[in-house]
Amino acid sequence: MDAHEIPSGPLVGKALLYFTSVFVSLGVFLFGYDQGVMSGVITGPYFKLYFNNPSSSTIGTTVAILEIGALVSSLYVGHIGDVIGRRRTIRYGALIFVIGGAVQTFAVSIHNLILGRIISGIGVGLLSTIVPVYQSEISPPHNRGKLACIEFTGNIVGYASSVWTDYFCTFIESDLSWRVPLFVQCVIGMFLLFGSFVIVESPRWLLDHDHDAEGIVVIADLYAGGDVNAEAAREEFRGIKESVLMSRMEGEKTYSEMFKRYSTRLFIAMSAQVFAQFNGINVISYYAPLVFEQAGWLGRDAILMTGINGIVYIMSTIPPWYLVDNWGRRPILISGGIIMALSLFMVSYVSYLDIARTPALVVTFVIIYNAGFGFSWGPIPWLFPPEILPLSVRAKGASMSTATNWAANFVVGQLAPVLLETIHWRLYLIHTASCIISVIVVITVYPETSGLQLEDMDSLFDDRSSTFSFHGNSSTYGATNDDDTSLLSSRFRSAAAMARHPLGDSIGSHSQLLHTSDMSVHSQTAHSPLIQPQDVEPPDLAAILAYKNSDQNSIRGSIRRGSEAVSSIFKFGKKDGDNESAYESDDQSSSHV
Repeated sequence: MDAHEIPSGPLVGKALLYFTSVFVSLGVFLFGYDQGVMSGVITGPYFKLYFNNPSSSTIGTTVAILEIGALVSSLYVGHIGDVIGRRRTIRYGALIFVIGGAVQTFAVSIHNLILGRIISGIGVGLLSTIVPVYQSEISPPHNRGKLACIEFTGNIVGYASSVWTDYFCTFIESDLSWRVPLFVQCVIGMFLLFGSFVIVESPRWLLDHDHDAEGIVVIADLYAGGDVNAEAAREEFRGIKESVLMSRMEGEKTYSEMFKRYSTRLFIAMSAQVFAQFNGINVISYYAPLVFEQAGWLGRDAILMTGINGIVYIMSTIPPWYLVDNWGRRPILISGGIIMALSLFMVSYVSYLDIARTPALVVTFVIIYNAGFGFSWGPIPWLFPPEILPLSVRAKGASMSTATNWAANFVVGQLAPVLLETIHWRLYLIHTASCIISVIVVITVYPETSGLQLEDMDSLFDDRSSTFSFHGNSSTYGATNDDDTSLLSSRFRSAAAMARHPLGDSIGSHSQLLHTSDMSVHSQTAHSPLIQPQDVEPPDLAAILAYKNSDQNSIRGSIRRGSEAVSSIFKFGKKDGDNESAYESDDQSSSHV
């Protein structure tokens, strides 16, 4: 059987990668929308009248209770995502979000509204955890940061959309002025729900669950223009499969083992989320109209200023698309933290002065602050957990990181309206101090991770040395002669390489083989490989075709067969290699990894 007998759909390579990235960004769009929508709703006269002018503490609870639902679900989503897959987790998250949005929309009491916020929070917790993991697992290393930043832009588009929806609904003279903005989130959630039947599953999850035929098809669609026989796709398959097999040798990781072995990685993933919240963003996201009202903008004008701030916020998230993979993560976080600290200090100072220009100056510095956050501490903390954590604990670690985010989010959301009412401008000094501390932590603790494959993070952190220290190079599979010795003596001292190399006894002395720390694993490896070359080879073409023929009942299978039929019609006029690989960078300067 020839590889060309297995057709591919028209949406492959970069087109598929960017389509999927943009589409799953609806998940974080919903997160952003739900963060922002209440900021305008709670200041509306019809909302206040309907719910009998709720107190600031009640408002704080209504807004922040979303984080409780998100906190609970984010603690469990790691296990859920590992068991049922990333795609179905997105589907269930969208469904729960729609139900919560409907409860909010048709609320008849403040208790109904709070219940709806909790249900929506559960959906948000699922989506905000699993979407970054999914995004990271389908992205090639040279633009993984870019795609994560595009995803965050979706979050801010959601936030800005909610603010402008709130603004236009202020012209409605009825309870629809607050019900319509809450209903819009249901509509967006339905789009994501239906789309979850179409998007591909994460290839890393597929291979981890031995769905190898589907895995190589997805890898080929994403990275090799749909050609399952392309070397780029096969190399990617081998690298992922090897990482999966090595993780299995280490055994399933418990949460306690994860904290013990990957403490530095977890500190980075969790501290980044804490700083993102304590640096003050949700004082602005949740309560911007209240902030602007305190500064002198009243009623609808406060929401209008919030909307203008939202537009600048969106624009600030675009430069990281082009800088995060070239300039790096650390410089962006450091420069953004400094900008945010200076801006918040000035908001505090001009609020203290309380002069005629205070309203204009507060808006100006809040916009600068928001731009600094959107450029730095907005997108990067969501990139860290799925990027720096190994596959064996990736979903669990992302779960803990996101739970930390929601816990910090709840604290800020609950206390902000009370503190704004009691200590006024002094609140911004607290967040200024947090920005300064976050910059110091990045300088002293955070390493640079741009450009590395997910499987190569072990080499950077060197925290798996008790079993495997480095991800091996698949190009040396099957070496069988002594000419390989010089290469192996340097590269194959790592346990990962020795675990799968068939030349255990022929590579130097036992002292070299036992160079790293796990003596029992290495001595066993010296006599027989733990991972055979055939263990990481992709399935043959017959198995791949059998998978495609068996995929008869799914919606995605029906769409795939239709697209393949269309593709076959135009195949005669198409030259080999016309499908652009997602592993090729936009400037054609990147090579296959």
